[in-house]
Order: sequence, then structure tokens, then C-alpha cells
Amino acid sequence: MTIRYDGRVAVVTGGGNGLGRDYCLHLAQRGAKVVVNDLGGSGAGQGASHAAADKVVDEIRAAGGEAVASHDSVATREGGAAVIEAAVKSFGRVDIVINNAGFLRNNRFEDLTDEQIDAVLGVHLKGAFYVTQPAYRVMKDQGYGRILFTASASGLFGHPWQANYAAAKAGLLGLMHVVSLEGERHGILANALLPTAHTRLAAEMHEGWMEATNVSKFLGEIDFATLAPNMGVEHNTPLALYLVSERCRSTHAAYSAVAGRYAHVFIGSADGWSNGVGRLATPEEVEAHWGEITDRGRYHLPHSVYEEFLPATERVKAGSR
Repeated sequence: MTIRYDGRVAVVTGGGNGLGRDYCLHLAQRGAKVVVNDLGGSGAGQGASHAAADKVVDEIRAAGGEAVASHDSVATREGGAAVIEAAVKSFGRVDIVINNAGFLRNNRFEDLTDEQIDAVLGVHLKGAFYVTQPAYRVMKDQGYGRILFTASASGLFGHPWQANYAAAKAGLLGLMHVVSLEGERHGILANALLPTAHTRLAAEMHEGWMEATNVSKFLGEIDFATLAPNMGVEHNTPLALYLVSERCRSTHAAYSAVAGRYAHVFIGSADGWSNGVGRLATPEEVEAHWGEITDRGRYHLPHSVYEEFLPATERVKAGSR
């Protein structure tokens, strides 16, 4: 175990079950002091119980590690602040935050209620704000921090019946990008993880989504028998633990974990087409140059909004020639 967290304090939201529980146990095994945050609700975010977080804390302590439980809801500013306060009060600092808390309330896009939208955005997206903001302030004073946002392939690539969840997860990517840009000079690195695993949330996946045949048709092409042994939560943990380690130098990036395969997931910009300086294109010209606009043979990976202007400048100049 050359990657260790001795002297580091880690906060894991949604740490009482599934992915979060595995993160907590392995962080503690490698020397971290852990705050296990979990409201103790169901996979649909219903109810509350201290049992989930307390059980993980007991497991860590039984193995000789240090941990405390937090039963606060991340969906409020007060709850998020209380989670970080528990870390500082118990261990004196915060070095790692893994924003993992969440649940599903799936429905067709046109049938989503305010409650289904607000509840999911509240925990996944606003919860990440509420926990990370106070943690960021502590990390800034320390000059060190590692933040991991749990995004999802649903947000980047889409999944029927999950418009609320996908919007929240895509929002986390935007949040990660900005936190990484602002935090880097303070020694704070931020990344996003797109995990895949069989967890209790699978029980919330109503099969009605398969009415979207342009997606469900691909199910028959997947060799689930081969992938099944790699679909446990533990196959996400190695990537998560590396991304929050001192050894990791990555920031401002998203990574996918699918059945033990780890990959960089990126958003790029094609080289594109321009009509030149001072020349207003018409819709017909856009149609005529659609092949150039969508050609991914050459692409750019802007580090920020402004870096996209650099290749754009070259295209505009080229269009004037």
C-alpha cells in the first residue's frame, strides 16, 4: 500500500451503503480518519436512520481505524456545514471530500413532478455545493485538498427516465470544472468520477424506461455474463481512491469506471468551420459546411471558456483566406 492517507481526514457523503461504504472502509484501511456521512434514507431518498453510518463507523473502529458518523442531510446549507464541522471538531482538518450522496426518483421526462426534480437536484447538485463550500474554505487555509464529485454517464451520455438525475450529474461536472480552476493555486485538486455498479439504487430503476427503444435495443449487444463479476462496488474504489490521493496530480477531469475498466471521459471541440472575419454566415452555408462542423478528425480540449477562443481564432482567420 504505497498510496496511503496517514494524517489525512476524509469526508464521504452517502458513506453508509454501496460505493460510499466501500470508499470509507478502504480509506480507513490506508490510514485516513473518516467522517461517514449518511442520512440513512432508502434508495428513493425516503426516511432516515442512524444505522447505516454508525455500522460503517463500527466496522472501521473494529479494524483499528478512526471514524465518526454524521447523520446530517447534505440537501441544506446547515446540514452541509454540519458535516464539515464534524470533521474539523473531531480531527482538526479536512483533506478529502467525496460527494457521493444521492438517490433516484425516475420518471418519464414529461411526467416528472416538482418534488421529483427538486429532491434529486437538492441532494446531488446542491448537496455538493453545501458540503464542498465549507470544506473548500478549510482546504484553502491548509493549502491542500482533494475533491471528488460523483457524476454519471446518465449526465454525459443520457439515460431514459432520468432527466432529473442526469441534469444534476451534468451540473456536477460544471461545478467540478470551476472548483478545479479556482482551487489549483491553493493546492486543491478536483475531479469527477462516473461509477457503474450493482447497488440498492438498481431497485429504483423501473423497467418502463425500455420503451425508449433507441437506447434499450443496445441491451442485447452487451455481454452481461462476462461483466457480472466486475459489477460490484469494489471495482470503482481503486480509481476513486487514487483520485483523492496525494500522489494524484490530475485535476479538472472526469473519469469513468465501468466493470473494472477505467477511462478518461472528456468534452472536446471539433476544429469546425468559419465564414471568416466580419462575414455573417447563413443557415444555408452552415448546412453546406456541416461536414466540417462535425468532423472530429481534429479536435481541441479547452481548459476553460477562454481557451476555446484560441482554435476559434485560427478558424476565423482561415475562413478569410
